[in-house]
Parts: sequence; C-alpha cells; structure tokens
Amino acid sequence: MAPAAASGSSSLPSGFSVFTTFPDLLFVLEFVFGGLVWILVASSLVPIPLIQGWVMFVSVFCFVATTALLVLYVMGAHGGEASWITLDTAYNCVAALFYLSASVLEALATILTQDGFTYKQYHENISAVVFSYVATLLYVVHAVFSLIRWKSS
Repeated sequence: MAPAAASGSSSLPSGFSVFTTFPDLLFVLEFVFGGLVWILVASSLVPIPLIQGWVMFVSVFCFVATTALLVLYVMGAHGGEASWITLDTAYNCVAALFYLSASVLEALATILTQDGFTYKQYHENISAVVFSYVATLLYVVHAVFSLIRWKSS
C-alpha cells in the first residue's frame, strides 16, 4: 500500500483528470499550436519543398501522436503501468527535438523567400515560424516535466 501511495504523484492521469494535471494539460496547447503550424505551412505555397516537407512531417506526426496519446490517456489505456511513463517521456523528448529542427528550418525558409512572395504569403510563413517556436517551447517544457516524472517513478 505504501509504494502505491508514494508513486501516486508520479503516475499518469486517466480520464478527464488529464485536463487538470500540469504537464499533461500541455497536450491541449501542443494540439492547438501544432495544428496551427500544420495549417499555416499547408496553406503557404511551399516554395522550398525539401525544407517545408520536413516541417509538414513534424507537425502532422506530432499532431497525430499527441492526439492519440491524449485519447489513450483519457480512456485510461495505460492502466497505471510505468512503461507508459517511459513512452510519454521518450515521445515528448523526440517531439521537442523534431519541433526545434522544424522551427529552425521554417525560419530559414521564410528568410530565403522574403522577396519572392506576396505580403500575405510571407506573413503566413512568419506566423508558422512563431507558432512553431511556441510548439517547441511547449514540447520542451512537457519533456522536462515528463523527465522529472520518469525519474521519480
């Protein structure tokens, strides 16, 4: 009984308590800002397909994976097992690294296409860069708190 009580603070939430615990509450914000990056890059003309293809892959992958994890946590599929804490930590660390690389590449693509596009298209790319960096920050914060939870489990 004592080990369960000691590990209760370091376990993953289930049900709608996912929306009330701090690091897991970030799923919603990651979902929103990742979706905005996806929409903004997809609506631009994609002038540099290789660079913005990676940005699209990262935004779609993280959007789908975040949605899947959020739904699984709400359903309680993890059953309180410690392996899910490891999965959560690994995913958030990988997503943070992916989004950091995508943010830098999207900023590069925006700088390189500054003169070749209309005002609206350029501002869409700037917005994608800003939201991509916000998503990066969210994933980094989530990864740090996931690492803390993983270490204490």
